Amino acid sequence: MKRAIILHGKPSKDKHYDPKYPSPSNNHWVPWLSKQLITRDILAVAPEIPHAYEPKYDIWKKEVERFEIDQDTTLVGHSCGGGFWVRYLSENNGLRVGKVALVAPSLGISWEDRSFFDFEIDPNLVSRTNGIYIFTSDNDMESTQKSAKMLADTIKGAELISLPNHGHFRIEEMGTVEFPELLEKLL
Repeated sequence: MKRAIILHGKPSKDKHYDPKYPSPSNNHWVPWLSKQLITRDILAVAPEIPHAYEPKYDIWKKEVERFEIDQDTTLVGHSCGGGFWVRYLSENNGLRVGKVALVAPSLGISWEDRSFFDFEIDPNLVSRTNGIYIFTSDNDMESTQKSAKMLADTIKGAELISLPNHGHFRIEEMGTVEFPELLEKLL
């Protein structure tokens, strides 16, 4: 069975604890994408990472390893979730997966504590996937744009997709929960 794991990014601590905001795994385009994949018989899960506002790599790793990850698994990561997948795949160099989509991927360039991203990017990641797609926007934060460019320059064969005026790919900037460009690359 085909599967997909969709990882959210790093919320602010205030939004994490504010009951007016949806949980990160139920925010922005994540639920829409999950439903689109499920209706195409791809089992989609969006794990909720505990205390994601203070990312700890071992916690994120434990949460995603609850699921089967192999050549039939598509991986999607938004912001910090995208950076997580790059580290996870770089450190598990025997692992083969399906397609990988990194949406506004962050490598924590502007973070005070960068230990979450203390790793070397494997430049040959694409060879162990069915394609890596890096989504970026011209009006995203400068640090995220730098992360996306660094990944595109380092990972041989990764496809950089620039969508104008999508900000950090949050509902506030996109104006919609639908993300057809991402879905198209995953199918």
